[in-house]
Amino acid sequence: MSGLAPLLLVASLAGWWGWEKSKRTTHPVEEGYRPELQFPFEAEFELYHNALSLCSMKTRLCLAELGIAYKSHHIDLIETGRYENIRPELLGVNPAGTVPVLLHNGHPVYESHLQIRYAAEHAPVGSPRLVPETVELREQMNRWVDLSSLTENPIEHGERSAGNTIPGLTVPLFASMIESIPYHRIAEGFLFHFDKRRPLVFCVLKARGLANLHRIGPAMQVVGHSRAQMHGHLDALEEQLRNSGGPWILGSTFSLADVSWLVVFERLAQADYLGVFTGDRRPGCSAYWQRLRERPSYRSAIVEHSHPTIELGTRRLQQAKAADPALKRALEEA
Repeated sequence: MSGLAPLLLVASLAGWWGWEKSKRTTHPVEEGYRPELQFPFEAEFELYHNALSLCSMKTRLCLAELGIAYKSHHIDLIETGRYENIRPELLGVNPAGTVPVLLHNGHPVYESHLQIRYAAEHAPVGSPRLVPETVELREQMNRWVDLSSLTENPIEHGERSAGNTIPGLTVPLFASMIESIPYHRIAEGFLFHFDKRRPLVFCVLKARGLANLHRIGPAMQVVGHSRAQMHGHLDALEEQLRNSGGPWILGSTFSLADVSWLVVFERLAQADYLGVFTGDRRPGCSAYWQRLRERPSYRSAIVEHSHPTIELGTRRLQQAKAADPALKRALEEA
């Protein structure tokens, strides 16, 4: 009888995994507004989002600028504590397991660069205009939105946009944040996450520790390439701000382009990179970032959605660099 116990345990675990997996089916979704889909809803606009997610910050900021009230559903990622993005609550509205998801009367809009355009088109009467009226300015706005956005396989295509450099530049912040996340929570990703590389990377970062990050060759290669590419994108932004006359990317018109770039700067602040990319090196970008932070939407969409794990990660990263000049040089210098 005792010999059956291990078999029964294995069978029970396999049965549990199969049952749990059946509730966590994932597959890609077509981006944009999906009128043929409708999910239960309580408010005209609802948003499934995460505090750390760059794209979530962008959509929250856009809604705040437009004065659109929404029901909030905060979804944790493993970086902020647990894998809620691969659990039924989110998978029920987005089988791709990504955030943000914007619902309008129950109909989903997928991908933040399309969510902000959709929100601007469906804002209440009297909301600020975030899309210019002239064709020329709209084309410029769309170009700068694209230059700030994440695309497919971002780490491999950092030259395409500043948004694509963000995952690489976030590696040090991930390494500091993951220190406070238990291994058993990361392990959930091996069981159910659609990309097994992510929990593997997080386990490696946690095992090696932030203090040894600069000794992990592949990680530092990603950081270095992303840093160099971000310098190029911010040089272009510095030139655009100078040529437009400011105070915004399109000149006097605050637009979706500025919404999109604000969150890029916010991530640089979270990952303690502002000193590398702004200051005397790019005075136009420095002044631009200060103006962005003074907008009421920054407080309501960013500051009021701060997360203790992010704040702890930023402090830990700053402390580690202050304690080890070699780590600081590896992260910040070409």
